[in-house]
Amino acid sequence: MTNKELLLQEIDSMSEIKLIETLNIVRTIKQKQSKSPHCPGLGKSIFRHAGKWVGDDLKECLEIVESSRGLAEF
Repeated sequence: MTNKELLLQEIDSMSEIKLIETLNIVRTIKQKQSKSPHCPGLGKSIFRHAGKWVGDDLKECLEIVESSRGLAEF
């Protein structure tokens, strides 16, 4: 069963008062989405705000990062 079907099943068994509360919650969620032009994690990069690398220490910075990395633990 899909999430939409499950939600509709739950809605069918709700009282009128609970339906109004639920409707208000759904509208609040939709309103928050429409106000947010950028959703994190959707592939939009923060690098569009960054300039080009300036300096001659790129190699040194990369070496520091590589030497200080640890193994990921899950």
